[in-house]
Amino acid sequence: MSHLHGETAEQRPRGIDPRAPRFAAWITAVLLLVGTFFALLGPAVSAETTFTARLADPGFIVLIVVDALFVWGFAFPQTAPWGVLYRKLIRPRLSAPDELEDPRPPRFAQVVGFVVVTIGVALYLVGVPWALPIAGAAAFIAAFLNAAFGLCLGCQLYLAFTRIGLIRPRGGLIGV
Repeated sequence: MSHLHGETAEQRPRGIDPRAPRFAAWITAVLLLVGTFFALLGPAVSAETTFTARLADPGFIVLIVVDALFVWGFAFPQTAPWGVLYRKLIRPRLSAPDELEDPRPPRFAQVVGFVVVTIGVALYLVGVPWALPIAGAAAFIAAFLNAAFGLCLGCQLYLAFTRIGLIRPRGGLIGV
């Protein structure tokens, strides 16, 4: 992915191996698929379903873990487990990438995944039927598209937001 226009080399963050986010997307997709599967098998959400029963639902637990991994991925990318695993075990066995990628779009994609799963988890906890499996499935589809085809929906959203001025290339969201 090329750098964003209007930036000097000193302003751009160091590039990352574009294969690393795809590797992480494979693991994330598997975890999301497992979480979605368990969410579909979990207790049917109704007025009688207790809050404690929702907290103990395996689908809820797996998706909370995935949500925590999303936070780790965007807040502390250098220590995020899938990145470390890629850098230590996979990257040394590969040739150098043809080009490096701007790390900001993949990091933003982690934020998008976090938001989607968090909304599903929150709605599930307040008793909205199907919120958990729908959020898990939506995040799974995005992770799978990235892993299998290199189509990062969160990255595309980042670029679109940058083009319309909602995200500044060197900063965060406008007004934040």
